[in-house]
Amino acid sequence: MLDLVKYIVNQFAEDKDSVEYEVNEKERVIEIVVTLPASDMGKVIGKQGKIAKAMRTIVRAATPKNGKKYVVEIKEKGGNAVDRDDGGDETEETEETEEA
Repeated sequence: MLDLVKYIVNQFAEDKDSVEYEVNEKERVIEIVVTLPASDMGKVIGKQGKIAKAMRTIVRAATPKNGKKYVVEIKEKGGNAVDRDDGGDETEETEETEEA
């Protein structure tokens, strides 16, 4: 599956040598983390995330029915996850406090 993700990412990334891949296997999920330079982020994610969503759809379709679920996460080098699919719609909420 990693080869499939590498192939797709390499079609869009200009600086292919700077792309890093990491595979983390957990109990029910195999997470593929793609770390890109800032200059390639928009090219790989695509407008409104269409390329990233299509890549996840292809990975999901290639996953065996009774196998572990694959999650593809795209990160910027030196930064946090920019485009993440963790299977849920969890959002982080920040608390603001007022000082008197």
